[in-house]
Amino acid sequence: MRQPSCDTRHLNTPLQRGRLRRLAHRQLLTFCILLITAPVSADIYIYHGPDGERLFADKPIIASAPEYTLIKHRRIRDNASPILANRPLKGATLGRSAADYRNLIEDASDQYQIDPLLVEAVIQIESGFNPNAVSGKGAAGLMQLMQDTAADYHVNDRFNPRENIHAGVQHLRYLMDRFSDQVPLVLAAYNAGAGSVDKYRGIPPFPETRRYVIKVLEHHIQLRAIDTHRQPTMSGGGG
Repeated sequence: MRQPSCDTRHLNTPLQRGRLRRLAHRQLLTFCILLITAPVSADIYIYHGPDGERLFADKPIIASAPEYTLIKHRRIRDNASPILANRPLKGATLGRSAADYRNLIEDASDQYQIDPLLVEAVIQIESGFNPNAVSGKGAAGLMQLMQDTAADYHVNDRFNPRENIHAGVQHLRYLMDRFSDQVPLVLAAYNAGAGSVDKYRGIPPFPETRRYVIKVLEHHIQLRAIDTHRQPTMSGGGG
């Protein structure tokens, strides 16, 4: 990863700020991928920018740039995420919730070649395994399907766990194919729509979407850590 240029003589120009924001967007994607794939330790520096953006880097930026404030410096190791996993995941509680639907998850994951642990992580963040969940925007069921998405996959009842999971996993498969198995982009598209990812050529700059991507990745990593006997089956396994 390139060390960003932080010449303080130009930091206050709109052009320089725009360039730094675009760099922050690219590095957020790189950081998300690093969380999944890094096999060895790595240093991560997180800075808060003048316009509220966050800059992720693997090296410190020039200290004389007062507009960027260091928030955290952490090291990640062996596919663990101490930055994101700042609280323990209660395996017993999560296990009971996921266990109710595990057969459905594994059936759909096997059919559409998606890592079942990624599906569990998506469901955990989307609905907390509540099959009757409805969002303020009208998304419904375990995987929070919008009506148009449900219709695309011929879902008759979005509150039916089998129909909902199969449609949600099929949609993940479509997004995996569209975005070349880049899990952070797939998650961003699942949350904000594939068109938004195309428009911004990466994770859209929507706070909700960025939080969503990080939260799902956090849960996916934790699931893999607490369930070491289950191996990712196909694409989206992140390893």
